[in-house]
Amino acid sequence: MQTKLPFEIIPIENDGFHLQLKVRINELVANLILDTGASRSVFDESRITLFTTNNHVEDNERLSTGLGTNTMTSKNVILEKLQLNELIIENYEATVLNLSHVNESYEKLELESIDGVLGSDILAEYNAIIDYGKKELIFFPKTENK
Repeated sequence: MQTKLPFEIIPIENDGFHLQLKVRINELVANLILDTGASRSVFDESRITLFTTNNHVEDNERLSTGLGTNTMTSKNVILEKLQLNELIIENYEATVLNLSHVNESYEKLELESIDGVLGSDILAEYNAIIDYGKKELIFFPKTENK
């Protein structure tokens, strides 16, 4: 069964645009941007505590790169329920980063703050397709590696 998740195309000055998605984390609405170049989905360390009762954030030994920085330390937290419309991912091990620089840029542009970034880990696992014409992100069932 496929799942469709609508997105909005948000202009970023004259430089392009971001795709903004509304998802649910433990039944609360979260604002994410779609980033096909992000190897993992990440969530802002100052905002993730709004969505989870599991405030046990653990340091991750790996350094993360991207998002306008060279490298930064990351942390992990378990999201009990990440819901992308009908697609429900339980006990998702989320990467947590400081995304304040992204939100500061959004604030200057008078855009809504983001809670995180939906990245390629979920997109690849669920064979996602971006339909710009319909403004939908379409997820398909996981494929079994045989």
